[in-house]
Amino acid sequence: MIEIIKTDKKVLDPSCGSKMFWFNKNNPDTIYGDIRSESHILCDGRTLNINPDVLMDFRQMPFLDNQFALIVFDPPHLKNLGHNSWMAKKYGILNSTWEKDIKLGFDECWRVLKNEGTLIFKWNENQIPKKKILEVIGKQPLFGHTSGRHEKTIWMTFFKNINN
Repeated sequence: MIEIIKTDKKVLDPSCGSKMFWFNKNNPDTIYGDIRSESHILCDGRTLNINPDVLMDFRQMPFLDNQFALIVFDPPHLKNLGHNSWMAKKYGILNSTWEKDIKLGFDECWRVLKNEGTLIFKWNENQIPKKKILEVIGKQPLFGHTSGRHEKTIWMTFFKNINN
């Protein structure tokens, strides 16, 4: 049984990693969660710190239903990596059960998202295309935007209302 964490914070990042896309990596309205808490020296000498507020598994989150107004979900998106590669350390790596894991993670985000809340889902389709990931999660975003050097990173926006 998971111990439930009660909070008045409005924003959740359940797979924060090193918080790379955050402008304020210590935003007081946000809970940063991750399954990892570790530090690494990358191949270029930089230090990579993964230091979440809450050690947690996004497939089974320790929060009440309908708790957060905004969730940003940026799970690992690479499955073909060496487990000790710098990419695996930086971004995490998908398991062989990745389809089930991503579906469980998305469903958990949806569960803890308030009605009339927003879920931002970040995905990189370098190894798994957007079409496949949308089949896996079973929901269509309202809108999205591609970014990155090769336009393979997609930021998708979902809105939860009583009817979905």
